[in-house]
Amino acid sequence: MTKNDIHKAWQLHPWLAGVLLTRLPLPHLPDDAFEAAPRAVWAYPLIGAGVGAVGAIVGLLAMHLGLPDIAAAGLALAAMMLITGAMHEDGLADCCDGFWGGRDSAQRLIIMRDSQIGTYGVLGLIVVTGLRWSALVALLPYGLWPLVAAAALSRGAMPVVMAGLPHARCDGLSHSVGQPSMSVAWQAAALGAAIALLCLGPLAFSVAILAGLIALGVALLAKAKIGGQTGDVLGATQQLCEMTILLTCAAALI
Repeated sequence: MTKNDIHKAWQLHPWLAGVLLTRLPLPHLPDDAFEAAPRAVWAYPLIGAGVGAVGAIVGLLAMHLGLPDIAAAGLALAAMMLITGAMHEDGLADCCDGFWGGRDSAQRLIIMRDSQIGTYGVLGLIVVTGLRWSALVALLPYGLWPLVAAAALSRGAMPVVMAGLPHARCDGLSHSVGQPSMSVAWQAAALGAAIALLCLGPLAFSVAILAGLIALGVALLAKAKIGGQTGDVLGATQQLCEMTILLTCAAALI
């Protein structure tokens, strides 16, 4: 790869990651650009940091306007869901329904693809979103940094699961993106950890370890339940890691 090719990749990869992880009206990329999707996963934490920053800014502005902390935290979550199209929340709900609603891996994958949401999915969303919301109520007075760290580090965990597990089905979003190499996946994890370190200082080491354990737990569960990973599994990984990071920060800072 020439120096010019490397420069072009550094420009393309964050753009491509933004197209994959958000619903922002970004300019259209040519079809052949998506061939670089497996190599672009290192930029996922950058997109996460941007999503977290927007959410935190919305929450802080709401507090500045006199809204109670609980309303400001809710608006911060709503802003992040709007940017991402709630794709990660959808993945969490689908995993909850499929993993515990199906008898075998084939039926679980069918349930996960169903657009309807079941009891397990509803309960999973209520619990995880409620815990994120509660943590944000405590954290917003501390500024942008905890939410930026959580959003970046949780998205840094996703590529490691992508690289560590085979695809559970031969189609779908995760399959279309492709499987990154483990070296690129670790670059994403390292970038997420670096952003967390800048935002949180020494606390970043604790939250990085906990996020890694959560990602490992999700990966092992997915392997046992459906034999690999899907886009829903990656969404669940992000949501559970973000929840864990926010709760850890709340416990440490308040």
